[in-house]
Amino acid sequence: MSAAPDLPLPQVIGIDLGGTAIKLGRFAQDGTCLASLSVATPQPATPHAVVDAMVDAIAQSDPDRQCQAIGIGTPGPVDVSGRISRVAINLHNWRDVPLADWLEAKTDRPVVLANDANCAGLGEAWLGAGRHFSNLILLTLGTGVGGAVILDGNLFVGHMGTAAELGLITLNIDGPPCNSGNYGSLEQYVSVQAIRRRTGLEPAQLGALAKVGDIDALTFWQQYGRELGAGLASLIYVLTPEAIIIGGGVSASAEFFFPSIHAEIECRVLPSSRTGLKILTAKLGNQAGIVGAAKLAWNRLEEAGSYEC
Repeated sequence: MSAAPDLPLPQVIGIDLGGTAIKLGRFAQDGTCLASLSVATPQPATPHAVVDAMVDAIAQSDPDRQCQAIGIGTPGPVDVSGRISRVAINLHNWRDVPLADWLEAKTDRPVVLANDANCAGLGEAWLGAGRHFSNLILLTLGTGVGGAVILDGNLFVGHMGTAAELGLITLNIDGPPCNSGNYGSLEQYVSVQAIRRRTGLEPAQLGALAKVGDIDALTFWQQYGRELGAGLASLIYVLTPEAIIIGGGVSASAEFFFPSIHAEIECRVLPSSRTGLKILTAKLGNQAGIVGAAKLAWNRLEEAGSYEC
């Protein structure tokens, strides 16, 4: 009697949609990345042009159609059902785009969306620095400040799908204006743009100066950590996470501002609200988005009970 042929392992595709590139990864259920691909985002990045580019890239990534679902991280808010890209930053004419419906019609596979920072948080929680914790916060320190909240192992998006805009909490009521309409938001103190405005330098330059002992750079990072720590204190009181994960480009200089983050949190937060709290740097780098999008797809399949072994 001949042995039964080996069945292909179930797989999903995770997509990180950006203003300049669309990154894809094909993942097994244990998180193994089986293949990856990056294609240029069409310019102008209109919804239909981006969908066509995604369909072509999906066909390249999965020529044998082994993938059972597709998860996508988009640069902006998504509706609570994970179907509609409400606004996409740096993409052209994106407003209430039914991206999941369009891609499902073209690929004949279930599609689910989430904000790109939420995908990064899911990725770190699944395979990165947060994999040992059920309750965590991710803060991405980049051009802006993004965030994600994982509660009891699940991504928290709130009743409208737009929760966890952690960079928009108020740090100083009389501070600089924010694009959100707020004043003195955390983003206005700890983003890359804020660093440039305040110092005239890039974060990497300030990190390099700190490495050689430049007093001004070291003083800047100490103050930076104080301000970030004060913002985190508010989040800790609300969410009491087991871990806070710091990602984004600015995290490359974490060694210079983590000590003052710790000191500020110890000063501002009751021990009962920070017992065992870990503050960690993200581990997945630029891959966090596709990893989290893949986890989003696996979660959707498991919720539907529809993935085939």
